[in-house]
Amino acid sequence: MKIHLNVWRQKHKDSKGAIVKYSLNEVAPEMSFLEMLDMLNLKLAKKGERPIEFDHDCREGICGQCGLMINGIAHGPLKNTTTCQLHMRSFKDGDTIYIEPFKAKAFPVIRDLKVDRSAFDAIIAAGGYVSVNTGQAPEANSVMVTHDEAESAFDSAACIGCGACVATCKNASAALFTSAKISHLAKLPQGKKESEQRTVNMVNRMENLEFGHCTNTEACEVECPQEISVLNIARMNFEYNKAKL
Repeated sequence: MKIHLNVWRQKHKDSKGAIVKYSLNEVAPEMSFLEMLDMLNLKLAKKGERPIEFDHDCREGICGQCGLMINGIAHGPLKNTTTCQLHMRSFKDGDTIYIEPFKAKAFPVIRDLKVDRSAFDAIIAAGGYVSVNTGQAPEANSVMVTHDEAESAFDSAACIGCGACVATCKNASAALFTSAKISHLAKLPQGKKESEQRTVNMVNRMENLEFGHCTNTEACEVECPQEISVLNIARMNFEYNKAKL
């Protein structure tokens, strides 16, 4: 396959970025999208040019590091799929692909396609944990959590923090990410004791980090690779109002 690439290049966050055009002539359909970028970087390195920087780690759809805007869509054209799980068979011979970083004020560009998502870490540090002493791990059957509660908490905890929700939202809101982290602890007995303070701290931290406000377009759920439900946002709003009252 021959693929034409329009890639965002930017030396650092304070420099002016621009789209640079490249072409690859021997792209195999079975290649992952990141393997295709590896091929491009090898080509650039052989020519003595600076390779394109992009985030990646496990390449198994688990770590959430590989977020890219591909033809204007977070993670690309396949639904509920991370960038590393996207393969070149999703494109056609001769296609032109635009590749850009996740764009949000809270996600400044470090270089090229690599952005700083440490704002998510700051939200977690504000309260996304259980600080009470729970002692040693108890016998599983002694913890009174119903199957439905456990499954619901697990669904919320499945968020991998990739940032696609922020990149997709027209307001660059982090409501889906924050609400998933709040919800999965609020649903479990270990997290209920601190739920009110946790919610207030995390929501306030999210707002201070200059993420936008949620206006319920639900675009975040549509592009989330883990299918995190916007019902988590409703739960977050409930927990926040309850804490304030």
